[in-house]
Amino acid sequence: MNSDNLNALLAPTGTLRVVINTGNAILTRPSDDPEPAGVSVDLARAFAAARGLPLDLLTVPNASASVGLVSDGKADLGFFAVDPARAATVTFTNPWVLIEGWYLVPDASPIRTLDQVDQSGIRIAVGKGSAYDLYLSRTIAHASLERVKTSQEVVDFCLREGFEVAAGIRQQLEADQRRVPGLRLLPERFMVIAQAMGLPAGRDPRLTAALNAFLATAKSTGLISELMEKNNTKGAVIA
Repeated sequence: MNSDNLNALLAPTGTLRVVINTGNAILTRPSDDPEPAGVSVDLARAFAAARGLPLDLLTVPNASASVGLVSDGKADLGFFAVDPARAATVTFTNPWVLIEGWYLVPDASPIRTLDQVDQSGIRIAVGKGSAYDLYLSRTIAHASLERVKTSQEVVDFCLREGFEVAAGIRQQLEADQRRVPGLRLLPERFMVIAQAMGLPAGRDPRLTAALNAFLATAKSTGLISELMEKNNTKGAVIA
């Protein structure tokens, strides 16, 4: 397949539509510019440039909305945590970075270890539709889950409602620790999240191969490392 034909399959509208989840505090970052910013944004720009395609960045506030746009074919590409619950509607590339999921509790909480979290009467707040929500929905047997609109709102929700545990990416929870005194992370992570690029399920498998080839080159040439350093990306390691 020549490059033009591949691009036509990749971006059927003629413009590569990439959804950016601004609720992911590791892959995106605050910016004074109206355009989104972060390592995922720069990687999307690099891929569009490599393909010679114009780029349209579609911003959404959470993972659920991001999955929805790609699943419905309203976006051609996105950045997602790999999860089997999403695999029916999203085709994932190989992972490119790994992110850790952690728990945050009040300093005075008796909860000290992971095995103390999944107990009756413990309430865990988590960003709705996030990788942590999907993972915990499968693995939590006794505690209860409350799904909050965005990951950035989880800690404030816990404080307001008196919940025992906040779940999320370490970077976001550490930012909340700095903002709100009297909180602590449990001493170990509860999951490792593989982050991949994803496109609508059912598209030509050669598109996934092209994305994997791009990511492999971006790793081997140091591009991903450079973009992570440029964006001061912390809390993630290259897969």
